[in-house]
Amino acid sequence: MAAQGLVHGPLGPNCLHLCVDMQRLFGPGYPWAVPWLEKVAPVIEMLCAHHAAQTIFTRFIPAARAGEGRGSWERYYRKWACVTLDEIGPDAVRLVARLERFVPPGLVLDKTVYSPWTEGHLDRLLTDTDVNTIVISGGETDVCVLATVLGAIDRGYRVVLAIDALCSSSDETHDALMQLYLTRFTEQIEVASSEEILENWR
Repeated sequence: MAAQGLVHGPLGPNCLHLCVDMQRLFGPGYPWAVPWLEKVAPVIEMLCAHHAAQTIFTRFIPAARAGEGRGSWERYYRKWACVTLDEIGPDAVRLVARLERFVPPGLVLDKTVYSPWTEGHLDRLLTDTDVNTIVISGGETDVCVLATVLGAIDRGYRVVLAIDALCSSSDETHDALMQLYLTRFTEQIEVASSEEILENWR
């Protein structure tokens, strides 16, 4: 297993914090509640407090009603009709309360699939910027974070995972993905604590 930490050195001014899907939809009282979300939210809040202007928050926007969506997404929203916008209402897709205060200066990017790259919105946001490093927090480690990480790797970004700022509804697959990140992507992924990230991001 690769060593944890910022093995490629300090983070510079061309670093972006990408906070993945920290929404009420994944909080208490909703069908997709992620138990760890409330545990990691204060850590993510700390990252945002130091670098709000360099933060983009992604939001997963479900289909409006059951059976909508292209291909397998249609089947998906037949199964998960309880999380369509008709059922849960627009407040569910808002960021969790403690993070909303960072927008602005932070930005919000909406997506209808797991990856923020697939629909092209994030690529357009980063066009003509000097961003070369992406710090990733949020959830879920084994779904939307995974899609975010792989897209960033494919585009050649330095990828840093804030290990204490990631959450999943499954301990088993969270652990499996952390093992994957640390053993199969040793040249392309760094895993560090939020404290180390903040100490080395100037």
